[in-house]
Amino acid sequence: MSSPGPKIRDYAGLFCAALSTLMFEILLTRIFSVTMWYHFAFMAISIAMFGMTFGAILVYLMPARFTPERRSFQLSAASLAFGGGVILAFLIHLGLPWIFAQGEVMSQGRWLLCVALTFVVTLIPFIFSGIAVTLALTGLPGESGRLYAADLAGAALGCLAVLGLLTVMDGPSAVFAIAAAAALAAVLFAPTGRMRYIAWAGLLLFTGVAACAAAQARAGHPLIQVRWTKSRFESKPLFEKWNSFSRLHIHGDSTMAERAFGWGLSPAYPGGKPVRQVDLNIDAAAATPLTAFDGDIDELEHLKYDVTNMAHGLRKNADVLVVGVGGGRDVLAALAFGQRSVTGVELNGDILKAVNGPFGQFTGHLDRNPQVTLINDEARSWIARSRARFDIIQVSLVDTWAATSAGAFVLSESSLYTVEAWDTFLERLKPGGILTFSRWYFRDRPGEMYRLTSLACESLRRRGVARPREHVMMVRLMGQSGQSDAPDGVGTILVGRDPFSSAEVANLDARAAALGFDVALDPHHVLDTVFASLSAESGYREFLRSYPLDLSAPTDNKPFFFHMLRISKALDRDLWKQGAMSVNLKAVAVLAVLLALVTMLTGLTIVVPLRLASGKPPAGSAPLFAYFTAIGLGFMLLEIAQMQRLNLFLGHPTYALSTVLFTLLLASGAGSWLTSIPAVARRGLICLISLLGVLALTGILTHPIIAALQSRSTPARVGAAMALLAPMGLFLGMAFPLGLKAARGRAPGLSPWLWGVNGAASVCASVLAVVLSMSFGISATYWIGAACYCAAALAFRRALPSAS
Repeated sequence: MSSPGPKIRDYAGLFCAALSTLMFEILLTRIFSVTMWYHFAFMAISIAMFGMTFGAILVYLMPARFTPERRSFQLSAASLAFGGGVILAFLIHLGLPWIFAQGEVMSQGRWLLCVALTFVVTLIPFIFSGIAVTLALTGLPGESGRLYAADLAGAALGCLAVLGLLTVMDGPSAVFAIAAAAALAAVLFAPTGRMRYIAWAGLLLFTGVAACAAAQARAGHPLIQVRWTKSRFESKPLFEKWNSFSRLHIHGDSTMAERAFGWGLSPAYPGGKPVRQVDLNIDAAAATPLTAFDGDIDELEHLKYDVTNMAHGLRKNADVLVVGVGGGRDVLAALAFGQRSVTGVELNGDILKAVNGPFGQFTGHLDRNPQVTLINDEARSWIARSRARFDIIQVSLVDTWAATSAGAFVLSESSLYTVEAWDTFLERLKPGGILTFSRWYFRDRPGEMYRLTSLACESLRRRGVARPREHVMMVRLMGQSGQSDAPDGVGTILVGRDPFSSAEVANLDARAAALGFDVALDPHHVLDTVFASLSAESGYREFLRSYPLDLSAPTDNKPFFFHMLRISKALDRDLWKQGAMSVNLKAVAVLAVLLALVTMLTGLTIVVPLRLASGKPPAGSAPLFAYFTAIGLGFMLLEIAQMQRLNLFLGHPTYALSTVLFTLLLASGAGSWLTSIPAVARRGLICLISLLGVLALTGILTHPIIAALQSRSTPARVGAAMALLAPMGLFLGMAFPLGLKAARGRAPGLSPWLWGVNGAASVCASVLAVVLSMSFGISATYWIGAACYCAAALAFRRALPSAS
């Protein structure tokens, strides 16, 4: 007698299990971005997928333990264990530094040990999630298409839910809320009896703690506070706010006035009136000062001595656009120089709310100044939409060291540092206008300033400028910080829409000499021959090919400005040296090691279970293995490629994450549900061939659609992205349940292992996608993903010759 099919509670339980799993995966990247450098935060994605894969393998290896009679109990227990494990892993992660620290800092060796232990601890809850999801998808009798649809729908909602959670509570409170969602899955799965009471107790406990913690955080007295960040102890904040893509931490003494300071402040500054400042740290990495201002311009005299503000000395009575308002320092600089108007565009709305809200009186309420307009938007798309023209566009030390909620490498590229972006910026300058960027300057090999020069010159060449050096000047200030963990200096590049005149060059040279700055590059003088080669009229391409670092101008197809280390030379330690701050180059080395590690683990995941179970694969399983490997690789390559493309289009990783994941997963859920219709299931091969056609069409249309709609409003761009992704997601969702049906007809006992193979391939592809994009471009990653589905279609035909 056949077992009854899944009940509504089973579908709802699977939905909640998938929802809580994806929520924790995304939240981990957010938490790791605060507590560790962003390239370690990226590993949260691989940890989550590998943990789930390991859970699936356990189900395959222990069929005697995971029996149909105990399935409901085990589904509930695994879901509740995931919820409890989420909390335990988070608390251990926060507690480990207190065990290994020596005073208020931690040695690199001890910190790396903490990182390793953290990864092991956070792997455990995902193992329980993998057990629950695998049992639901492969063990519950019923239509695999509908079950997989519930799984994908839960994951789709999860990617939005975690973003919503972080608007109403801090990160630690969100951990307990996610545990409550997992406990709800346990309640829904639980059979009658003791397990149901235990699941209810867990749900009520986790929900109560989450509500209490959120209330405490809103009142300014968080129940749990992150105090160890990036191997050092963090001071108690004056203000703290989490959101979906940052954690703001304002600290300092707002009552204490001291001599003005700043990375780019000239040694010629005479001192003047003491300045009151507090620091705003974003994810404990990127910092911006909040300067006390009561309307007296004389208090801002020190800003006239800052190397980042050199453009103001060349353009008077100017209309200024500041990209990345932060604490308002660049806005104040424009006011200090007496400029006509200042427009500031800031992506992070919570920064504007903090600066003009609780700290509004301290900062002088810049939002009420008639000369100042503050806009909460993504700068590139706002500039493309705007009809305004500016004399100066200023971008000072806008970093991407803070990982987004999507997870570090996947979305760490910036839309501000590409040739296409600079073409837009230069187009919005008035005649004689100046585009100015400031970045860290490293004494021995100033890679960021080299690459800015390459970017400036390539952007000018594409605009038809034959001699780009006549349009470019650069000034640097070296050796002011005196800190071992600080950059060697700050460099500022000035790019003119028109050639700089001899009088302007002389003006800059004289001003730099008076302030103690070095002129690194102008039309007549060069401090470093690399700058000369990059700005030359010819021969620059040969130079770029021969230079050890990748200094080529980033484009929208390869937008990785901060990652100059080629993958082929990732382990060459001599190339990591960028003064004291070589984090971005080391990140590429971490990526290379991670790719080798996940490739090895993927192989072990595939081979070891078979050896333990039967010693060799069952007859006829090779096409199924090839099929599930191909769709695991292909789905992740396509997903990450589209996420990277749309990050630049939508303007921020948060928008890209929520749009791509939500649309793809929801549409895939709909496609999976369609396979439960017999007429669709019988035409599996036709569905896969149709998928190939949709992928080809999407790949061809994505670039022109992005180019045509770049200047549209954010809602319009989000809508266009969803319309582009939905057909692709619909057909992608059919692939897994079609393969599962084929596996049940050919080798029923292999389903959990094939689920694990699919997960292992996805783990590998999550890293491989980034390597491919950085090496060959985002488009190459997309088409390789599409090629994987071609291979999958061929394997499907072999596995089920009559599938069509």
